[in-house]
Order: sequence, then structure tokens, then C-alpha cells
Amino acid sequence: MKLSSKILEEAVEQIAALPGVGKKSAFRLALHFLKKDKAFADRFTQAISTLKEQVFECVECHYISDQEVCEICSNPTRTNDSICVVEDINDVMAIESTQQFNGKYHVLGGVISPMDGIGPLDLHINDLISKVEKHQPSEVILALNPTMDGDTTQFYLYKKLKNFSVEISTLARGVSYGENLEYTDETTLGRSLHQRLPYEKTVKRA
Repeated sequence: MKLSSKILEEAVEQIAALPGVGKKSAFRLALHFLKKDKAFADRFTQAISTLKEQVFECVECHYISDQEVCEICSNPTRTNDSICVVEDINDVMAIESTQQFNGKYHVLGGVISPMDGIGPLDLHINDLISKVEKHQPSEVILALNPTMDGDTTQFYLYKKLKNFSVEISTLARGVSYGENLEYTDETTLGRSLHQRLPYEKTVKRA
């Protein structure tokens, strides 16, 4: 996109680098910033700067937090007896919206994907194993997105965890294959979580 202003052009390029934002949308957003007063721009840039500097991964579960330990992990009403393993922070938000889970989470930070060069060591899998050893939960729920890479990762985790004295379960297939949890409606996701199945049974049927 060739513009008469190099500064505007650079702003458009940076906005368009955001996921899901095309050049035309980026141009409209840049013009919107131009129409707003300087105080608005200052608040916006300060918010982004603070986001980068003061929002961290929880040291316990790798969810987002303003503190070393997130509000879910530090909440005394949440139980360590059940750990829900998810792919990323969006999935925590999706499951929390169902109000059907009162345990702790563990965010892997992705899934095993040989095509993308992502292996087990690139994820927070060792942290999960250590957490299971430390807290000895009665259940680990594998709540990864139902995709080929998600299923591969769940099977890998199952092999790593099956020798522990812990029930390993997975979401019921109310969530369609290939569908991301963050885009699943709350009712369907809540039902899938509530009606979860022993993981071993799903492997035998596969």
C-alpha cells in the first residue's frame, strides 16, 4: 500500500502485522488513531507498553498473570485434585466461561507438531510431570483441541502419565473434530467437560 505519508505507511505496516488484520483494516485503524486526540494515543501506547513489561506467565500453570502466580493458582477455593491440560491461554478462558471446572490448569503453550518443528521439549510438558508428582492429583483432564496434532499430543501425555496413580480423562466429543475450544459455545464445551471420558477408552476405540 503506497501512501503519501511514510509515517502513516509504517503505522499501517505495523498494525497489519497483527493476526487477522489485513492492510485495508490496518489503514482504517491508522486513520482512526489520527482522528483521536493525543491523550488517546498516549493511553493506548502506554497500555501496550505495560502489557509487554508487566504481564507474565504464571510460574505454576503458565497462564497469564500480573503476579508471579496467577489468580486461579493462588485461589484457595480451587483444588489441586484435578488438573486440566490445555493448549494455550484462550482455552483456559473458554473453559472458565463454562463455570464447570474448579481445579487447576496447565497450559502447554502449543501442541506437538513435527511439521512445524515443535517437539515435546518445546512445550511445558516436563513442568506438567513435575506438577503431577508434587500434587498427586486424582485426575488429569486432557482438554486439547481435537485436531491431529492435538490428538498426537494427548497420546504422548497419556504415555507419560499412565504409570502415575491418576485418572486420565479427555473431553467428550461434543466438541467437533478440528474445532478450537475457544470458538466452541459455552453450553457444548461445558457438556463436553462434564461428560468427560477415561482417555484409555478413547484410545481403544481409535
